[in-house]
Amino acid sequence: MILILVVVIAITLIAAKTYRIYQSELPSFEQLHNIEPSLATRVYDRDGVLLKEFFSENRALTPFKEMPKPLVNMLIASEDQEFYSHWGINVRRAMIVAVTNLLNLQIRAGASTITQQLSRMLFLNQRRTFERKIKEALTAIKLERTYSKEEILEMYLNQYYFSRGAYGVAAAAHLFFNKRVQDLDLEECAILIGLLKGPNINSPLNNPDKALKARNRVLYSYLQWGGITQQQFDSLKNLPIHVAPANEDEGTAPYFTETVRQYLLNKYGETTLYSGGLKVFTTLDSRLQRVAENAVSAKIDSLRREILAQHGLRDPDYVSYVIDSATGKPKAVPKLVQGAFTAIDNATGDVIAMVGGRSFRESEFNRAVQALRQPGSSFKPFVYTACIDNGFKPSDIVDDNPIVLDIPGSKQWRPHNFDGKFLGPIPLRDGLRLSRNLATIRLLLKVTPEQAIFYARKMGITTPMEPVASLAIGVCEVREVEMVSAYTTFPNKGIHIPYRLITRVVDRYGTVLEDNSAIKKEEVLSPQTAYIMVDMMKAVVDSGTAQRARWMGFTRPAAGKTGTTDNYCDNWFIGYTPQITAGAWVGFDDKTSLGESEDGARNAVPIWTKFMLAAHDTLPIEDFEEPEGIAHDDVCVESGMLATDRCPIVANEAFRADNQPTEYCTIHQSRGYRYGGNRTRRPAPSDTVRDRTHF
Repeated sequence: MILILVVVIAITLIAAKTYRIYQSELPSFEQLHNIEPSLATRVYDRDGVLLKEFFSENRALTPFKEMPKPLVNMLIASEDQEFYSHWGINVRRAMIVAVTNLLNLQIRAGASTITQQLSRMLFLNQRRTFERKIKEALTAIKLERTYSKEEILEMYLNQYYFSRGAYGVAAAAHLFFNKRVQDLDLEECAILIGLLKGPNINSPLNNPDKALKARNRVLYSYLQWGGITQQQFDSLKNLPIHVAPANEDEGTAPYFTETVRQYLLNKYGETTLYSGGLKVFTTLDSRLQRVAENAVSAKIDSLRREILAQHGLRDPDYVSYVIDSATGKPKAVPKLVQGAFTAIDNATGDVIAMVGGRSFRESEFNRAVQALRQPGSSFKPFVYTACIDNGFKPSDIVDDNPIVLDIPGSKQWRPHNFDGKFLGPIPLRDGLRLSRNLATIRLLLKVTPEQAIFYARKMGITTPMEPVASLAIGVCEVREVEMVSAYTTFPNKGIHIPYRLITRVVDRYGTVLEDNSAIKKEEVLSPQTAYIMVDMMKAVVDSGTAQRARWMGFTRPAAGKTGTTDNYCDNWFIGYTPQITAGAWVGFDDKTSLGESEDGARNAVPIWTKFMLAAHDTLPIEDFEEPEGIAHDDVCVESGMLATDRCPIVANEAFRADNQPTEYCTIHQSRGYRYGGNRTRRPAPSDTVRDRTHF
């Protein structure tokens, strides 16, 4: 009776302990109904091509119906052959295993069902304790009451850790075989199920021999279960382990996707970004991204070779020092020339290509978005925009001669032109076309630096700018992506559309968290001012500093502006067609000079041209549309006044209809006969008519 009493007390205590655990320490039914495995956030391009995944656990969910039957059946054959007949725990097998382990005085086998293993993965830990086994069994019973057998199998195969950061069969199939789950063959299914006994030990990447033995054990269990024939087993077990791991790289467009990642992290937080299973649809065009990357790489590699040939490793300005792994001593290596590129769809503001440097692995610093660089003469269009919008005409004459300015608290400033020459009186058009510094400085002083800053701000430049005379030649610092976005205002008829990287963000359930499909537009310039600027900047490409684009075969209507800083450390070209605006920058990170004669025309224009040739190969040919309120007159290039029959150099110029010239040329006077005898519009003259290099 004492013995019976002791047994009853023991059973009562165990039951009480079990009841306490069941009530307070097990997952609630609400938790069971809301199992949310950590899912990777996936970033796609504009056509749905996967660019990058961000995750704490590399996992993508695979529905049960998409899983190969052999994969599911091998799991059951190897881990739990009575899976469909038990209710969470297999009492008969548990008793057999307990007796076996007791007789051998050690644990030789386990009795956990697939459902118990899933309970452990979802809610428990791996510690081998009696209390954990009770929790595991009771949680398994709860799971069986909550989910169907197929749902349990689906959760199991999507939850299991297969090594090297791969959670679930989808990530494992990609990691080991670079395949989709539904494309796995029999042998590959066996390799994955073989990993369940030891993900790292049985990994075909770590231990091929152990992976082969684990695979064959799975195949034998599958044979015993009736899944394959003896002949199939004999054939499969003799196959060597074969894997085809996916390339581990930074993904497509790494500078672009890193910018997207930073945005998502700031807006949605770390947990949602790395575990929330977001689908992020972006504006990038993968095809054009490759073109941009190749164009930047080709140019900066070529430039690096030229600089190395000229300076060698003896010039300290063009070398950096790294530790030689063989000797442990510093050694000189050539400095790396960097490049950046951004392309934007004018109609939407979509960033369709972005290159932030020569190599994301070498440097994650995004020079298209983060770098602050002086734009040089590529800032001049903002000065000329301020002029045109405040009553100046493209034909107005400005003096391109030396100027001396007193700078308070400093020496006198004596700016110069890029070529060291002076052209004298020239039209505004030629001041921009030939990028004349002195002419532009004089114009800036007339409209005031504050006005140039005002227009730059309206068009999207946010970086600090000082209202000083040197602003005319781009001494402020800007970001490339903002410069390119600002230039889209010209082909967009004065409408500024903010650039965007993301069109839509969707959570794991399909709920749209963010929809940027609506295009934000703001008129910041009149259509007439924008068109006159386009007309003037077309001359830069057709016969000015960016003429190299024409030499390289780009024949479509285009406009833009080159830029080179005073010490040749920043090379720019930003140009546009009616459809696309793009900008290229080349330079050293530490602002070392690229060398005399290394300018935007030589180094940035070729990158832009290669990209634009590819970007327009499927687009219709379009010209810039002329708005209402534009008039055309024949003017004397020397005086900027209406041409007479004696003016030697005449150009057909575009004006605002309310700001046309009204007086005839006083330099080449005649009896009042106007050039051409009428006021009808004429086609633009040839390049030689506007060539002002003789001054």
